[in-house]
Amino acid sequence: MNSMTGYGYKEAIVDNTQISVEIKSVNSRFLDLSINLPSFLNPLESRLRKLVSEKIVRGKVDLTIRVHDNNSTAIVSADPAAAKLYYNAIAQIATALGKSADDIPLSLIIQQEGVLNISHEFDAEAYWKKIEGIFSDVFIQFLKDRAREGENLCRDLLAKLDKLDECAAFFKKWQPEMENRFKETISRKFTDLLGDHVDENRIMQETAAMLVKYTINEEIIRLHSHLAALRSEINSNPIPGKRIDFICQEANREINTIGSKNQFTEVGQMVIAAKDALENIREQSKNVE
Repeated sequence: MNSMTGYGYKEAIVDNTQISVEIKSVNSRFLDLSINLPSFLNPLESRLRKLVSEKIVRGKVDLTIRVHDNNSTAIVSADPAAAKLYYNAIAQIATALGKSADDIPLSLIIQQEGVLNISHEFDAEAYWKKIEGIFSDVFIQFLKDRAREGENLCRDLLAKLDKLDECAAFFKKWQPEMENRFKETISRKFTDLLGDHVDENRIMQETAAMLVKYTINEEIIRLHSHLAALRSEINSNPIPGKRIDFICQEANREINTIGSKNQFTEVGQMVIAAKDALENIREQSKNVE
């Protein structure tokens, strides 16, 4: 089990290139991956997206890579033909103003648009060879951080599940008491209405018919089933978050029904404890991948 929150960071200099990689994540219903790269590394985005999505299923993940190359990547080229055209045009202006063309400074020609052209050449694959090792270290650190927090979440979920098992066992123990109380209530109502003319067989028939509707036996069976499914998901499923939330919804229906049929303070208190434990599990499932 992994948490959806995690963090990893590393900064290093490789071949005179300063590189930093940061990965962080928070909760999200699905995988929401944001990759921030210098524009010249955009060809690497699909590769990084594939590497992350192979290991991460849920969470809002932000991956940021910064690169500062201390080696110059500039490529400078000159356009002598354009320089001559600029020179001739400026010389005409100088002559018209009674100035000598020999006084035209070279700096004036060079600064004209198109005389000198500067571009940068970036090889994304060459940069990937520098980045790959750092990215791998950070990604492993990030995954370990999610796994470590996942272990803490697992322990907490199992503790809450133990409480739910205790509640379910309590409901099972009190089921006969609840049915007896219901039978007594039915019998008393018949006696109040009919007095000495009560037909015991009629009472038993009516009670049996009503018990079908008001017994909690089926709810207890389904609740035990849901709790067993929860334990299986927590212990066996590496990405149980969505399943946990769904099973909790089903278990909550059974607990609510038990509460609606209850007539004992003790059972009511345990219903509250069960709902509290279940709500804690549902909240924690939002942190689980």
